[in-house]
Amino acid sequence: MFQKIRYRLFVSNLFVFALVLFGSAFVVRFVFVRNLQEQLTNQLIALAQAAEASIEFDQGYLESETKFSPQQLTEQQQTFQWFDSQGHLLEQQGDLAYIPTLPLATDRIVQTQTDGISLQIVTLPILKGDSKQLIGYIRVSQSLKEIDETISRLDRGLIAGALVAIILSSLGGGWLNRQAMQPIESSFARLKQFTADAAHELRSPLMAISTNAEVALTYDEEMRASDREKFKAIASASDQMSGLTENLLLLARTDKISDFEFKKIALTTLLKDLVNLYCPQAKAKQIEFKAEIASNLWLMGDETKLVRAFTNLIQNALRYTPTKGKIAIIANRIGREIEIMVTDTGIGIASEHLDLVFERLWRADRSRSYYEGGAGLGLAITKVIVHNHGGTITVTSQLEVGSCFVVYLPASAIVNTSI
Repeated sequence: MFQKIRYRLFVSNLFVFALVLFGSAFVVRFVFVRNLQEQLTNQLIALAQAAEASIEFDQGYLESETKFSPQQLTEQQQTFQWFDSQGHLLEQQGDLAYIPTLPLATDRIVQTQTDGISLQIVTLPILKGDSKQLIGYIRVSQSLKEIDETISRLDRGLIAGALVAIILSSLGGGWLNRQAMQPIESSFARLKQFTADAAHELRSPLMAISTNAEVALTYDEEMRASDREKFKAIASASDQMSGLTENLLLLARTDKISDFEFKKIALTTLLKDLVNLYCPQAKAKQIEFKAEIASNLWLMGDETKLVRAFTNLIQNALRYTPTKGKIAIIANRIGREIEIMVTDTGIGIASEHLDLVFERLWRADRSRSYYEGGAGLGLAITKVIVHNHGGTITVTSQLEVGSCFVVYLPASAIVNTSI
């Protein structure tokens, strides 16, 4: 039980840590990339403004006094283009490999070219003197190759750091989980031991009470009727207490798989014997009890404890199924598993209570009101036994319709033995 809790706690902590880590890495990457792009955009705007300041308008023609070094433009992977007011290209400088292929955009300053060579492009209008007359455009572009390489190195670093952090956190988280769960496991072990010891010690006094009550009821010739009823109540209560202590003791012991004695069991025979055993009780209650049990169902398990598990399911169905109801046991082999279904047309279980039916000492209020017997330990014992056999148990139910308990157990190879 605690192994599953440790595993779930470990996975939950690791998931939350990974979520926070990758979220932080995403934010860092986003801010870093955005700053790089803004820095490049500001740099290109500054270059475009410097080039614009050197432009003169002579007899309807644009002339630039500033001549950029071709070698410098090639090294920086930059290009300059001048356009007239109609958007016609007048001149360009720079490596032809980095000339933008996008059409001139006069309605925005910044563009990004992603097809082919990745470029950052800045376009500024050229205005004439104080009249602010539009006489053309200047477009500056620069390759994003260097920025892409920088971002790629950042991504590799973030991924490597995240993986190292996750590995270290998984090791540390596992150690912390063990340290945190150790006191809980120790307390639970002491509680189980106390439960087992208390149940064992209660056996003798309860047996004495029950025996004396039975003796008194056997020789009741001179006993008043009111006293007889009191002794019956004492005997009934002591029997219920005895059953409760036995269940508590069994539950404390069956939590340890080392207490199980595994051997090959003919499950078909086991289930048919239980059906034959409880058929008279079902008949007395006018309940239709049918069984559909496949032949040659074999498994490795503890026969005594499996009998107890399926007895609990059958008794539970008989207790909560009213007169004229129906109970069915269906067992088949499905692949490598054996499926055993115990269905009834009893009072059912509310959907909000389905997750609680296997809890210890839990019973629905309605069952307490209308039915006697049972201490809420039977299904908890059944779940422990099934799980210690490597199986699972589930329940589906509907109020006033009935319940269906499904047990899956690992099957053994079929043995050629007539059953």
